[in-house]
Amino acid sequence: MQSIKVEKLSGYSYWMLLPDGYGKEQGPWPVILFLHGAGERGNDLDLVKKYGPPRIAEEFENFPFIVIAPQCPRGEVWANDQLIALLDEAIDRNEIDRDRIYLTGISMGGAGVWKLAAAHPDRFAAIAPICGYSYDPSQVLSLTKTPVWVFHGAKDDVVPVVESERIVNALRKNGGTVRFTVYPDVGHAEAWEIAYSDWNLYDWFLQHTRHHLE
Repeated sequence: MQSIKVEKLSGYSYWMLLPDGYGKEQGPWPVILFLHGAGERGNDLDLVKKYGPPRIAEEFENFPFIVIAPQCPRGEVWANDQLIALLDEAIDRNEIDRDRIYLTGISMGGAGVWKLAAAHPDRFAAIAPICGYSYDPSQVLSLTKTPVWVFHGAKDDVVPVVESERIVNALRKNGGTVRFTVYPDVGHAEAWEIAYSDWNLYDWFLQHTRHHLE
């Protein structure tokens, strides 16, 4: 796995992690866009590799995705316009399959997943918010055609599991396709440690393309 640090004068800096076969095997490659939580904000990009796909991509050989992992500045929350601009820049510069772009994130990043995907439902083949939340579940109803897999810990005392339940129920009530995994004896951070260590998630991502949304 090749790690490329992309520093930006404006917007988000980010990691671009390329598979071992990148440039040698025929592309384009599927992409995971990962949004970290509140604790990894700042200007130290190494924090972004603490959890989730950026860490998994470096620990395991033959991880079959490009991983894009931006960093949100301290004191801010994820901004849709900046994320879409970053994604467009990455697509222009790399061998990325536009029909296999997957979105996932944790806690504040889980909320960012809901917000970004709801605003741009045509951009993502599938999404996986973990311990996320939305201030208004009705705002995510644009995602009724998007494959969604939600994860949460039942004993989460930072973002209560009811936050995910409200969104899942709203989507299902309106015909959405949602998988919902609740870990019964798990708190906040443990939920994403378990979810991202399960290769079923990555296999599930690869089952979906944007063509399924049409």
